[in-house]
Amino acid sequence: MKSLAERAAAHRPPLAKAVVWSAWPIVAALGIAYLIQIALAPALSDFHGKLLVDIGIAIILGVSLNFVNGYAGQFSLGHAGFMAIGGYTAAALVFYGGLKLFGVPEEGGISGLHGGFLGPGELLLLAGCLVGGLVAALAGWVVGLPSLRLRGDYLAIVTLGFGEIVRVLLQQTDDVVTDPAKIEAAGPLELADHLGGGFGFSFTPDYVDPKNPFWVWLFVVVVLLAAYRLKMSSKGRALLAVRENEIAAEAMGIPTTRVKVNAFVVSAFFAGIGGALYAHELGNSLRPADLGFQKSIDLVIIVVLGGMGSISGVVVAAAGLTILPELFREFAEYRMIVYALALILMMILRPNGLFGIREIWELDVWKRLFHRRAR
Repeated sequence: MKSLAERAAAHRPPLAKAVVWSAWPIVAALGIAYLIQIALAPALSDFHGKLLVDIGIAIILGVSLNFVNGYAGQFSLGHAGFMAIGGYTAAALVFYGGLKLFGVPEEGGISGLHGGFLGPGELLLLAGCLVGGLVAALAGWVVGLPSLRLRGDYLAIVTLGFGEIVRVLLQQTDDVVTDPAKIEAAGPLELADHLGGGFGFSFTPDYVDPKNPFWVWLFVVVVLLAAYRLKMSSKGRALLAVRENEIAAEAMGIPTTRVKVNAFVVSAFFAGIGGALYAHELGNSLRPADLGFQKSIDLVIIVVLGGMGSISGVVVAAAGLTILPELFREFAEYRMIVYALALILMMILRPNGLFGIREIWELDVWKRLFHRRAR
């Protein structure tokens, strides 16, 4: 009779098949982002191209917050703090690191591009996004480990305080160093204190623009895949159990604090990537005042309107709340009134958000539609 280990090993797929099965989502993400880059972006005007980029960044930030507020059922009000950490980390790495590695470019001056699409500069941007996400994840672990033992309003106050601490610390930094000789002579810790202060970090190269949405939509697909796989996995089910009843989940053997901290770290990681992309978007100025409490509230609204726990709901809400202000731009004096009324009606008519905890393909209307087609 075979042992339990031998019987379990017999059900494991071959290594090559497992590697291919795990790698295909990344290949799909690269393919989708590249198609958007070469087919969709050139056909759009600069206005609509920038709107496409803004929607992508909003999706990344909204889905990342959904890990905590939606899956784990916690209430975080400091998400903009992780966005700021990732954005400033990437901005410093790309700007100072670019000057150390490449020198001042001949065209575009000190904030010019280096190497074009997928050139050395954009690979440095990719490194900046990943490093910014890791630094934000580390901050999420430091904040989440003690604070996620709290619940409800207490957790919201702690995360709100964290976001304000980050904003104030960034305001206390010195001006950005723009002299290449001084940058070459300065060390990393010294440059880390020169992030622009209250005026912001305004010298980042504009790698993300209406004609170059590749990196934004690459990470959009990655974060959507990560969110879906987490939701369908045992760890995602544990998070949803914590969300529904933390005491019952603890009684069933789920380490509630650990799973909440893990969700907090993953959420902070993708928020840092979203902040890094925001920092390098054409026309954006990375200022502490823009990444404070109001930005966190905007992201909470996206999650609440889409449905806390619904990936597709957050995507629809992020796209809608990005497009809506542009539709009412001609009525600037009434825009906020209409926006507020829309939020009020939404909370009255759909208090659980657009899709609640379900996805768009789980709604009854879709099931009836496909059932009719099948018949």
